[in-house]
Amino acid sequence: MANHKSAMKRHRQSLKRRARNRVSKTRIKNTVKAVRLAIEEKDTTKAQELLKEASSVLDKAARKNVIHSRQAQRRIARLQTAVNKIAE
Repeated sequence: MANHKSAMKRHRQSLKRRARNRVSKTRIKNTVKAVRLAIEEKDTTKAQELLKEASSVLDKAARKNVIHSRQAQRRIARLQTAVNKIAE
């Protein structure tokens, strides 16, 4: 544990950010998992609705610097491709 006042504040801030990031990453995992389940079930309408929600969650995480913006774009693109395949 840090001894200097500024270092102790840094530690408190990092704990807050870690908790916030964990919530966001868990939400990402759950929404992406829901889209993948809908894709496996070949439920096109449900998959498209869930994809819209997942892309929103991923974009928000990228804006908040929880994940890199290119990673968010890549995940959305791959999910979109999978949804388009079952829509055909």
